[in-house]
Formats: sequence, structure tokens, C-alpha cells
Amino acid sequence: MADKDESALPAGSPKPVHIGGETLADRILPHIKKILVTFVLVAVVISVFLVFRWRKQVGQERETEKLAEVLSLARRPVGPEMPVVPGITPPKSEPKFASAKDRADAVLAEMAKQGAEGSAAYRASLLLDAGKLDEAIAEYRKGQVALGLDGVLAREGLGIALETKAGAEKDPAARQKLLEEALAAFVSMQPDEAGVRRVYAVYHQGRLQLTLGKRDEAKASFEKVKELGSGTDLAELVERRLASI
Repeated sequence: MADKDESALPAGSPKPVHIGGETLADRILPHIKKILVTFVLVAVVISVFLVFRWRKQVGQERETEKLAEVLSLARRPVGPEMPVVPGITPPKSEPKFASAKDRADAVLAEMAKQGAEGSAAYRASLLLDAGKLDEAIAEYRKGQVALGLDGVLAREGLGIALETKAGAEKDPAARQKLLEEALAAFVSMQPDEAGVRRVYAVYHQGRLQLTLGKRDEAKASFEKVKELGSGTDLAELVERRLASI
């Protein structure tokens, strides 16, 4: 039979043989384990990435919800409630806080309840409104190294808090020291001439310089505010300050 098959081939034709002695499936089979392992690893990496992104999004959503609860209190106005007049139904209005201190206390309590941190400058401003002056100063100091607007606001708040503490200080030497520290905070508040709130930094410097009896420096600062502060709400205040020098 084999002789018959071979004689049926044209003279000089090569015999058809299977090169390598294996099919494509035979060649893949030894590597199938590696392929499956690679596939599983890729699938695991993708799954971990997707889970991480999902958890991050969930965390952001939860943090947003926490901040929303806090901000709902922070936006509530301060002032007396409308008096109740017999026979007249008062219009519906959002409840108010009796004072800024009451609102600050409520917002701080809500932040602690929700586990919402907020920026150091914001927390410190609430502590300042709540009358917790030393805690506010400590919090402002933490935030003064922050980049961007947060750092600027923290340094501005630190200066105001130190100035407030100086106003309540009875010892002249301690008061002087606190005012000098407040001035230093305002000097470092925004060193960039074109930076955000630069005009307010210079205005604060002028105020403290005037309080410390540095009249020439204060005058120079207020004149600079006039150059920088075109269109701000400081124009009238600066004119009054200059008139007092």
C-alpha cells in the first residue's frame, strides 16, 4: 500500500512530511500554564485598580457628605429670631444662632461627630470665634506652612489671633512681644508682590506698625496699599489711617 502511494506521486516530488512532528496546539500546550498565570495576574491587577478607584470615589463621596453636614451649620445665620406676634403666622425661615460663638461651637462639634477635618485655617477660625484663643493660635501655626491660599489664610489668621491675644494682655512686655509676633506673621503672610491677598498683608503690616509706634513705616505701608489696592475695599480705611498719622 505504501509502495502504491509513493508510486502515485509525480517523479521527483518530495514526500509530504510534518515538520517538527507537532501541530500548533502541541506547541502551545507546554506554555499554556504560563499564559494562564499571566492572564490571571493581569486580571488581578486590573481588579485591584478598579476596587481602589471605587473605594477612593466612595471615600470622596462620604467626605463630601460629611462636609455638607458641617457647611449646612456654618451657613446658618447669626442673629435674633423673628418675634412671635399673636395672630400672625411668621414666614418660614432658617433657624439662627444667637451668636458667632454658638455657631462656631456647633460647627466644631459637628466636625468632630462627622470626622471631617477641613483645613487648619478653617478649624482655627472656628476656634477663634469660639473664644478658644490659644487653641486657635496653635492650629494656625500648623497651617501656616501650607501651600497656596490655605497657607496665606493661616498666616493672616495667626497674625489676627496674636493681635487679639495682645489686646487682652495686661503685662506691657508680653503685649509688646505678641504684637511683634503678629507683625511678623503679617510680613510672612504673602511675600509675593503679585500673590493673592498681598494688599491685605501690607495693610495689616501698616496697622501693626502704627500700633507699635512705627509711624514712618506705617505710612509707607499704607501708601503701598494705595498703589496695590485699586478697586479693593481698603481705600477708605487707608485714607483714615493716613489722616491719623
